[in-house]
Amino acid sequence: MADNARAKRLADLIREVVAEKLQRGIKDPRLGSRVTITDTRVTGDLREATVFYTVYGDDEERAQAAKGLESAKGVLRSAVGAAAGVKFTPTLAFVPDALPENAKNIDDVLERARLQDEQVRSAAAGAEYAAGADPYKRDRDEDGEDDGETDPGAARGDKDGGPAGA
Repeated sequence: MADNARAKRLADLIREVVAEKLQRGIKDPRLGSRVTITDTRVTGDLREATVFYTVYGDDEERAQAAKGLESAKGVLRSAVGAAAGVKFTPTLAFVPDALPENAKNIDDVLERARLQDEQVRSAAAGAEYAAGADPYKRDRDEDGEDDGETDPGAARGDKDGGPAGA
């Protein structure tokens, strides 16, 4: 069993080699510059590698890119083996990354929340309190002083409203 640091280094190397080979070494028109390698993970025994990718385009272009990656898997594995210099070159599995779809879903949810906030804000713009202008307003004398009904210190006879005997 290899240590995690070695698996991480091998995963980083695989990501770089596959991305470089896709850009410069493979002439498949289905791949081109639309495929982006986002992440790579290697198992603890260094036998299998999962390569996550995204494709810029619609569903048909994603399907074509998946077919192109499957057909180029042998060439990419050979390039990884030459660059890594390990006893056993890991097998490559290509998995479409769900990150763009998740980000779009989050953006949609945030947009719906913003629209609902706008609706609440517009509904509250002309609304009034049910019990008058301010239901929490204290009774005040003409000079603006409290009449003592809401001041706990005034009930005890304190002038400053502080604790009794202070």
